[in-house]
Amino acid sequence: MKPFTLLYLLFSFFSAIAFGQNKLTGTITDARTHEPLAGVAVCNVNDPGNPVDITVTDTKGKFVVNADGVKTLRFSLVGYNTQLYSVTNSGTSVAIILEPATIDLQQVVVSASRERQSRQSAPIAISKINSTQIHDTKATALYQLLNKTAGVYMVNLGNEQHTMAIRQPITYNALYLYMEDGLPIRPTGIFNHNSLYEINMSGVRDIEVIKGPASSLYGSNAIGGAVNFITQGAPAGYAANLSFQGDNYHYRRVDADGGFTAGKFGLYAGGYIAHQKDSWQDYSDFDKYSGNIKTTYDFDAATRLTTSATYNYLNTQTPGSLDSAHFYNRSYGANQRFSYRKVKAFRTSARLEHTWNDNSNTFLTLFYRNNSTAQLPSYFISDVRDNSGKYLSSNGQENDQRFHSFGLLAQHRTDFSFLHSRLIVGLYADNSPSSYYAKYLDIQKDVANNYYTGYTNTGRYIDDYRIKLFNTAAYTQYEIKPVDALRIVMGLRYDRIHYAFSNNIPAGSTKYKQQETNNFDIVAPKLGLTYNFGNNKGFYANYSVGFQPPETGDLYSSRQLVQLKQATFNNYEAGGWLALLDKKMYLEVSLYDLEGRNEIINQLLPDNTTQNQNAGATRHRGIEYSVNYAPVKELSFRFSGTNARHTYVDYSEVRTNYATGLSSVTSYNGKRMNNAPAWIANSEITYKPLYLDGLRLSAEWQHINQYFTNPANTKTYSGYDIFNVRLGYDVKTGALNGAGIWLNALNVTNKLYATTVTSNQYGDTYNAAPPRIFTLGISYAIAKH
Repeated sequence: MKPFTLLYLLFSFFSAIAFGQNKLTGTITDARTHEPLAGVAVCNVNDPGNPVDITVTDTKGKFVVNADGVKTLRFSLVGYNTQLYSVTNSGTSVAIILEPATIDLQQVVVSASRERQSRQSAPIAISKINSTQIHDTKATALYQLLNKTAGVYMVNLGNEQHTMAIRQPITYNALYLYMEDGLPIRPTGIFNHNSLYEINMSGVRDIEVIKGPASSLYGSNAIGGAVNFITQGAPAGYAANLSFQGDNYHYRRVDADGGFTAGKFGLYAGGYIAHQKDSWQDYSDFDKYSGNIKTTYDFDAATRLTTSATYNYLNTQTPGSLDSAHFYNRSYGANQRFSYRKVKAFRTSARLEHTWNDNSNTFLTLFYRNNSTAQLPSYFISDVRDNSGKYLSSNGQENDQRFHSFGLLAQHRTDFSFLHSRLIVGLYADNSPSSYYAKYLDIQKDVANNYYTGYTNTGRYIDDYRIKLFNTAAYTQYEIKPVDALRIVMGLRYDRIHYAFSNNIPAGSTKYKQQETNNFDIVAPKLGLTYNFGNNKGFYANYSVGFQPPETGDLYSSRQLVQLKQATFNNYEAGGWLALLDKKMYLEVSLYDLEGRNEIINQLLPDNTTQNQNAGATRHRGIEYSVNYAPVKELSFRFSGTNARHTYVDYSEVRTNYATGLSSVTSYNGKRMNNAPAWIANSEITYKPLYLDGLRLSAEWQHINQYFTNPANTKTYSGYDIFNVRLGYDVKTGALNGAGIWLNALNVTNKLYATTVTSNQYGDTYNAAPPRIFTLGISYAIAKH
């Protein structure tokens, strides 16, 4: 028997060798960020009519398959273009690179529940700008990306400054929640409409936009919507990118980023430096330094620690708006040369995530913020006149707002077999003590030339206070699937905002108490459902409640004349999606009715400065829609838009005639809200020829419809249409593999237009938009998986 035993052992040995040689291993990564992709389905498609699933990639994007008899493998993941691979040499390791799909209803999102899920499984209006769109756009400011999203108009105020309009008029108020990796970049109560200049654009992988107060997981300020910037992570192996760009108006920028993964540890670091001098607009120089670092450490397959840190510095001149004569003459000179804004923003966080089993997951995030915004605002420079309108003097202010935060976010998810249900519970706490001061300035003016020549700091305080700000929230969300096609989501969130005000100005010199406490809270419910009809057709509906507490700057500013109440909003929404023409065309639509109570709106005062005031009731109704069509692989077309009507239901203003001393009440009930375009649209056609892989050409159209510029609806701005063209080429083979070049032409027709227009008793003022701008850039990237 021994000879047979020996033969058996030899046979087993050589069989093991042969079997080992038929093993095919590989790593699958994102084509843009080079991050490993987990959950990619690996399928044997030797018989196209009967494909066989083999395996899925692990958290490192790795897979191992027995390639014996396998000729073709298919790799697929929701949100990515499917790729085929011909097996020619088993026993080797291959690198598979998947390209994010720009036309796909089934993209994976994380902002709906703070966990990965299909966009169609969330009963909300949510849009995603993925890494391919970010790469192809080569944006120098975030509005060039966000305005591609249906229902979004991010207003360009120059030098990365901005305001927003999502299911709202163009507004500077705290109606939006801006996040980075699911964490608010600013605490509730200290909103800044400009705060997205505190984002490192160079380190953003995806952008997700939730429209409306549609999620029980996000609370205060998420009224018009929530915008979540998802940062890049460590690449598989190593990767690095370097780029230079500049335009015909002396904008210059350098971007650099890179990272690696070694065993259990991964690191990504990146940032950019931007500089502007002697641009098309007078007194608009600026500098920005932005960077972030992100590390991951996998203790094991179930436990991961992620740490991140972000720093942004912005120093910009602020020229202010133009009167109608200067605007229409294309005379972009500022009427002063001393206003400014200086911002320093630092954030850091550590997130520990553990997967208990396939049905249970928990994460805990600790975070810290440190922020200062110092400015001499051009919009606070005002003239003092007598009752006859004769000029007397001018004044302004310098101010500085600072805060630092210590907080935590914890969330647990459990799945149950009962009705295929899911329970999410979470807790949020944010302790953000802050300080604010404003000093009174005497402004010198050349009245004949309407030019402010300088200022004197009087040393007198307009405001000087500290606030202990503490925000706590608890939320729960329960999902059930009574049948396979139907998903029902029920949520409840409790928010409490606590302000403890301490006045540094002595009693008798201020209208405020030395100490004051204010609390605002709400229990906000949510109910939503999705129904999947199959074949990429579906429907969703939801009801939700939004909540907006007054900002600290409105409650305690000496410029504020009335005490503000908290605002609440009831949101009713329905929508659906549909695939046509063999999945070459996708349609999405959302209808909403957002009813506001005590909405905080911006009121223009007789001296042409502004303050906030509660409106009794407002109504925001609209429809958002997008069409994506790719008739052939090389060509794609996108059209997105929103038609909306924003109305004062119950709102009036008290006006005082300073010549007579008499006051009158003007009602605006039934009037359209000012600065609220009825139609916003953005469309783009993109061509990527197969004969030259890496070449791209796109043309984009942006439309803003006419809108009223005052609440009386007696003045209008005509809106605008502009066109942008983008051309780029990424070398993918040969000695220059990894090199790239692009040329963007924005406003190619050199259209004269304004991004915002404000009407006052002396006329209209315009925030001028840039003329035709050409941006040229080059880049080089290396990667090894």
